[in-house]
Amino acid sequence: MTNADPKRLIRIARENGSDATAEPLDLGQRVRDLRKAKGWTLDQAAGQAGLARSTLSKIENGQMSPTYDAVKKLAEGLKISVPQLFTPAGRAQVSGRMAVTKSGLGQSHATTTYEHELLAGSLTRKQMLPYRATVRARSMAEFDGWVRHDGEEFLYVLTGIVTLYTEFYEPVELRRGDSAYYDATMGHNVVSLSDEDATILWVTSLA
Repeated sequence: MTNADPKRLIRIARENGSDATAEPLDLGQRVRDLRKAKGWTLDQAAGQAGLARSTLSKIENGQMSPTYDAVKKLAEGLKISVPQLFTPAGRAQVSGRMAVTKSGLGQSHATTTYEHELLAGSLTRKQMLPYRATVRARSMAEFDGWVRHDGEEFLYVLTGIVTLYTEFYEPVELRRGDSAYYDATMGHNVVSLSDEDATILWVTSLA
């Protein structure tokens, strides 16, 4: 197994059905579809939302970007939550999903530099890949080049001290409670500075 193990974890997650492509949402079309599903005219929907008919018409036709206040009114008028308003129709029925991973019971994937524990492995069609990593590497020399993969990544130090090396930035020392968010296509590696192996939480986007 190579050092670029996050690629393998992402591939595993996608093979489990988590690689659904996120289509850009047309808010105007979404509002129109929700209104028509209720059988409401523009006047009726505008009245329910407390908005002017002309305002609602402009939103539906993409001629106006609604303010947050208008978004809240739209959601309340349509009797849905704000997140549901921004959820594509094909996913509207996906709700209340949850996966619990007890400590130490995640899927384990070990390399010479990291030991990964894949979390929420039973949940399919994820948009994020969370995993806990034990950092075994103590120097950059232990890596076979940079680790890089698609998506963005969030790193949070759980225990110990690490150095985050990246392709375009100076190395940064991170301690317990510190975090970093970065473009994962940029080369990156993490080494432990602690006497004991440090542990970190990594979350990688899959969209």
